[in-house]
Amino acid sequence: MAKKFKVGDKVSWNSEAGRVSGTIIKVHTADFDYKGYTHHATEADPQYEIKSDKSDHIAAHKGTALTKK
Repeated sequence: MAKKFKVGDKVSWNSEAGRVSGTIIKVHTADFDYKGYTHHATEADPQYEIKSDKSDHIAAHKGTALTKK
């Protein structure tokens, strides 16, 4: 089962540039389009939009890719 997070949680994840941290700004529980791609999400396996702490970059990840800080 995927880890569950909520808006405001501080999380980190691996990226091409190394470990990145940020704050969850939105939880998606249904499929959504982001940066030209359809991301698949459900109530049981949501995806999260996270704003990077170091830049204005927004990322979308499943809970399995995230670690709570």
